[in-house]
Amino acid sequence: MELRQLVAEDASAYWELRLEALKTSPEAFGASYEEAMRRDNPIERVKGNLSVKGNYTFGAFDQSKLVGMVTLAQESNLKMKHRANIFAMYVSPIGRGQGTGKALMRLAIDQARESREIEKINLSVVTSNEAAKNLYLQLGFKVFGTEDMALKVGDTYYGEHHMSLILN
Repeated sequence: MELRQLVAEDASAYWELRLEALKTSPEAFGASYEEAMRRDNPIERVKGNLSVKGNYTFGAFDQSKLVGMVTLAQESNLKMKHRANIFAMYVSPIGRGQGTGKALMRLAIDQARESREIEKINLSVVTSNEAAKNLYLQLGFKVFGTEDMALKVGDTYYGEHHMSLILN
């Protein structure tokens, strides 16, 4: 398994995995597969996003195929630059059970520590996703709030735990 920060040349692979994530785990993301499919120039948008200062997207590759991803995005406002958020965390079924998610999260946490500006990382996880919640707890994240009915997929509502990790 190769782990590294994604660059503009990875945009197509990222977009393919993003669509898989939205399609197979719709309850885990605020965006929907249908919305993603309607985007104009998605690959160009991804290339731009991969180049934003303060954003770091890491990927896990299995035999040159992207099987996992996570984005760490630092807040840009002066009073909030000490915070970052984890977005778009996903590991394809073929990459699960091998520590891929934990390795990606550790990369993101290490990047936050290296920045010397980020002191706190926030994320949200669907309350029913025990595997992800347990991973985050193992890494030191703590639940600081729960939002009922945070997402609605079809006729089903999903709650979210809001979690944070204070970096020392």
